Amino acid sequence: MTVKLAVICYSATGSTWALAEAVAEGAESAGAEVRLRRVRELAPEEAITSNPRWRAHRDRVQAIPEAELADLEWAEAVLFGTPTRYGLPTAQLKQFLDQTGGLWAQGKLVDKVVSAFCSAGTAHGGHETTITSLSHTFFHWGAIIVPPGYASEIQMKAGTPYGASYASENGKRLPDETTLASARFQGRRVAEVAADLLAGRSSGVAR
Repeated sequence: MTVKLAVICYSATGSTWALAEAVAEGAESAGAEVRLRRVRELAPEEAITSNPRWRAHRDRVQAIPEAELADLEWAEAVLFGTPTRYGLPTAQLKQFLDQTGGLWAQGKLVDKVVSAFCSAGTAHGGHETTITSLSHTFFHWGAIIVPPGYASEIQMKAGTPYGASYASENGKRLPDETTLASARFQGRRVAEVAADLLAGRSSGVAR
């Protein structure tokens, strides 16, 4: 069964975007139909242009469609990516999530399969708190949270059960192959679990 899966990511300098692309690859390897979407930028132009990495990434992903609420409604599984800001998701991703009240009120987010990934500037800069804080939104939605856990040898090597993450040194360092493999595993796992749930529902087992 083909799963409709959205990867919705905010990234300033491209660190988290590299994870998003790997997550999408992993989901596609499991047969999912994937929409990779960027979250709308809220920062002023002068802030973006003052940072060469920020400006370069903004220009590189300009052709990628911005995430819309319709993408959430379409998707059966969603993975969210964000850099960490003081141990929390970015304002950009938070604003997108704050617009989902209409879908929530209609029950259209119930039973979505969800997961999250992030990057942080430093080794202990809030990776886990950023991912787990997104769970608060997922609880309100009635979504089904699927973390990567330690369900693979690559997760044991990556060392995190919460979601793919790494220290980007404020955009100076791209993820290494272990981190990218962890992100691919997370995308594949979410797609596979969502497919199993959909198959169960279609056969009348899950409800």
